[in-house]
Amino acid sequence: MASVREAPAWKFHVFLSFRGEDTRNGFTDHLYAAFRGLGFAVFRDDEELERGEVIALALLEAIEVSLCSVVVLSPRYASSRWCLNELLKILESRAEFGRHVLPIFYDVDPSDVRHQRGSFADAFAKHVERFGSCEVRRWRQALKDVADLSGWTSKDK
Repeated sequence: MASVREAPAWKFHVFLSFRGEDTRNGFTDHLYAAFRGLGFAVFRDDEELERGEVIALALLEAIEVSLCSVVVLSPRYASSRWCLNELLKILESRAEFGRHVLPIFYDVDPSDVRHQRGSFADAFAKHVERFGSCEVRRWRQALKDVADLSGWTSKDK
């Protein structure tokens, strides 16, 4: 990890990063409720954004003021440019401020995330067409980095 500079004052214990289509009305809702039930301050985009805020800026700031990020990697996570840019910021906060990153592999194998196989390969093929290889290279590396972290899979018993 790079040298850690002074982190901004924290506002949230946990920042939840997830692909809404895959997990918002199920797993992520339960995870959010469990954290809140334990007294954690949790940032989840649909709950914490104030009306009228610029979404991109508010999300990026929320990542910086969260002590840790829980990244729920699901089958369509990589299809979202939004999720991938969030992940870049999460990993940047880890490197700059020493923030913790906790991956959850929901209905995906960590090695498929690491090596971008299956739905991840399909998503990147489309991204290369739309955004070019430079941006996609950064997203690919971010997924490799997060898949290398110790986490949990939904297949764990």
